[in-house]
Amino acid sequence: MNKKIIFFVLLLGFYFLSTGISYAIFSFINKPSTVVLETPVSSGDKKEDNKHFPLITGPKDQVCPLNGASFTKMEKDLWDQRRPLLVMIENHEESRPQSGLSKADIVYEAVAEGAITRFMAVFYCADAAYAVKDEYDVGPVRSARTYFLDWASEYADYPLYAHVGGAGQCSDPTVDPRAKALCQIEKYGWKNKETRADLDQFALGFKVCRREPDRLGHEVATEHSMYCSTESLWQTAVTRKLTNVNYKNVAWDKNFRSWLFKEDAPSSGSVSPEFDFWRDYKAYSVRWEYDNATNSYKRFNGGVPHLDFNTNEQLMTKNVVIQFAEEKGPVDEHKHLIYGTTGTGKALVFQDGLVVEGKWAKKSRTDRTLFYDNKGKEIKFNRGQVWIEILPTTGKVNY
Repeated sequence: MNKKIIFFVLLLGFYFLSTGISYAIFSFINKPSTVVLETPVSSGDKKEDNKHFPLITGPKDQVCPLNGASFTKMEKDLWDQRRPLLVMIENHEESRPQSGLSKADIVYEAVAEGAITRFMAVFYCADAAYAVKDEYDVGPVRSARTYFLDWASEYADYPLYAHVGGAGQCSDPTVDPRAKALCQIEKYGWKNKETRADLDQFALGFKVCRREPDRLGHEVATEHSMYCSTESLWQTAVTRKLTNVNYKNVAWDKNFRSWLFKEDAPSSGSVSPEFDFWRDYKAYSVRWEYDNATNSYKRFNGGVPHLDFNTNEQLMTKNVVIQFAEEKGPVDEHKHLIYGTTGTGKALVFQDGLVVEGKWAKKSRTDRTLFYDNKGKEIKFNRGQVWIEILPTTGKVNY
């Protein structure tokens, strides 16, 4: 064989060998910090090959401080490095099904404007091992509202609050001062150069949040298309020195007040609440149907099962809390609303197929909202996800 040909063959072989070794080393160094087992979701979803499920081992003997659910040491090691992440997710008809609500530890729902409700999902424990880098797993993300800030303030001095803009800069004369969410974010210190806890999408990179107008298989309006990566949001917090501690090295939960929790106690009852946020707006009506087999409540939104786009499964929760609050508004030309978040008010708590009538109480913006029965005893929640539904004091709940 010609020596030149032999030399060429040897050179080519060396090239492929070195390339393979380099690729193996690069892959090892850059493998994701979260251990995941890539498994297709058997849902018929066209994006099923992008879904990830974590490979988690060990006994579930670690308690989530947010909702009392049990997790493994592997999961706790992950959330112990972080602080809660609160994400604004919309509920406009074009936004459904939303992504990520099933992995929230706590979900708040209240009307944003014109009877259209909005969610604030609190991620910490359940999402710890599920978050995967570059997976846009939560959304559609929408703008901030002032009353959600009051509830967000319960989850750290500088909570990680993700949103896309919001109502009212401080200098905006068209917004009622009480509704100026962006102005309040600045006044609370969430946006200053030391903390930078505010995760406004307008100040984040493309790898953290991006628009996916055809995510649901059809085009939607631009405002319904923003999705974010929970893992990238937490990584952004790391770069800003807001992990489990803040920039002053103070633990996020130094003053955090956990609710009280108990074990499931299924009853022979099957009390299932249903309600409208505003009368005659049936697209936003809610029904929580009690399921005795799992001692949970299945969510129906606008008369149909409410699904999570990521799993194609119906949303379920262990606890449904109805918090009645004073509703004011519209208070300006933008039709912004104001809800009373401090003081006391009536509450209904659904768990174990039964209902407990009582009240809620919150002393100040930064204090924890607590729930009591009619005898003044604090209500213990079942361990697992908690949904808090905010209704006006004139709201009606059928059960």
